[in-house]
Amino acid sequence: MASPPVSDSQEQLPLRARTRHDRWIMLIGAFKLAQALLFVLLGIGAIRLLHSDLVGIAEHFIYQLRFINPEGRLVNLFLVKVAMIDPHRLRQISAAIFVIAAMDALEGTGLVLEQAWAEFVTLILTAALLPLELWELIRRVTLMKLGLIVINLAVVVYLLMYVRMRMLERRARRAQRAA
Repeated sequence: MASPPVSDSQEQLPLRARTRHDRWIMLIGAFKLAQALLFVLLGIGAIRLLHSDLVGIAEHFIYQLRFINPEGRLVNLFLVKVAMIDPHRLRQISAAIFVIAAMDALEGTGLVLEQAWAEFVTLILTAALLPLELWELIRRVTLMKLGLIVINLAVVVYLLMYVRMRMLERRARRAQRAA
């Protein structure tokens, strides 16, 4: 049985060689899209808190968490910090959250659609934030921070290898067309 003709723009390496890599790219893209959805919801939540009694809401939340001492030093510090958030600052926070959501949606959509630019954008943005994450880890080591750094390092290393492989594929296709 003959395979359907493949145009020059769709020419690919054997499917078996690319399938495993594409699954990981799809997984990273799906993760970015899920993250974007969560940030959109968080941004909407921040907007809904505009002109609300943030300290009262925080106190209610703390009392609902029965295992936290509501009179503790950390709780009081938290409430002092919450009291300093005015509507202008909350708008800034929600705008920043929506920008992050837009970037994640852009990265995720591009990766799911297997766009070369999305691989570069994801690689650059993920790698650019690693120094900040490392600084935070040095300041205070937690399992969550360590786990996030390990995941982000794995994504950066994988994307470096994947982007390099894709560049070599494109270069080989151009050389075949030129010959």
